[in-house]
Amino acid sequence: MMSILDFKKMRSNNCKISMVTCYDYWSAQIIAKSEVDCILVGDSLSMVIHGHATTIPATVEIMALHVRAVTKGSGDKFVIGDLPFCSYRKGLYAAMQAVEQIMQSGAQAIKLEGVVGNEYLIEHIVNSGIPVMGHIGLTPQSVHQLGGFRVQGKNEKAANILIEQALTLEKLGCFALVIECIPCALAKTITEQLSIPTIGIGAGPHVSGQVLVLHDLLGLQDKPKTKFGKNYLNGHALITKALNDFNTEVKNARFPSNEYSYCY
Repeated sequence: MMSILDFKKMRSNNCKISMVTCYDYWSAQIIAKSEVDCILVGDSLSMVIHGHATTIPATVEIMALHVRAVTKGSGDKFVIGDLPFCSYRKGLYAAMQAVEQIMQSGAQAIKLEGVVGNEYLIEHIVNSGIPVMGHIGLTPQSVHQLGGFRVQGKNEKAANILIEQALTLEKLGCFALVIECIPCALAKTITEQLSIPTIGIGAGPHVSGQVLVLHDLLGLQDKPKTKFGKNYLNGHALITKALNDFNTEVKNARFPSNEYSYCY
């Protein structure tokens, strides 16, 4: 079973980390039987599962529900749960209640976005014995302040801020760091300056590992894919065909045959 110690060990051994974002029991069961290293229950479920335009509508209760479902099927995979929008910006007590709820739902670590204003909280969570994964670059919970889902760190000033944020998160005790939608060269610089692993999404190849949303990886969504969201399967077409085959067999009275019926 993977632990936070393995993240740093894999980084030290130059062994890339694979992480997949999933949201429910059935998909966690599949990942549990795969060679993928770890699972993120991301607040992107607000968009992928619940159909919202952003991650903002996700709540602690919703996240806890999905974490609980995933951990029932995840086997011995390491599971990280996202802290959703504003749940860790309401004061220490409320933030720790949110952390408690996610962890008691079965997560082995939590992830939160950003640095500024979160320093004391991150240190407090870590000192409470709870592993924390950081997240910089494109932070979807701040999408309105960022002006949309845009690549971050494209100029020298913005790049230097991200480097400083990464170093701060490591100093505060984060065991790993998600870097989202930043230039490859900047991701490489950040990774080289840290001793903890960096997990990239839209951050190029020069990081310690990669994360993709399962639905993107399997091509399950009928929409234009992001630049970084590689489809390893055309799942949408395959599932549509299966549904149409079922419909055809029902309409032509070929299903159910005796094989699928209780005929005595």
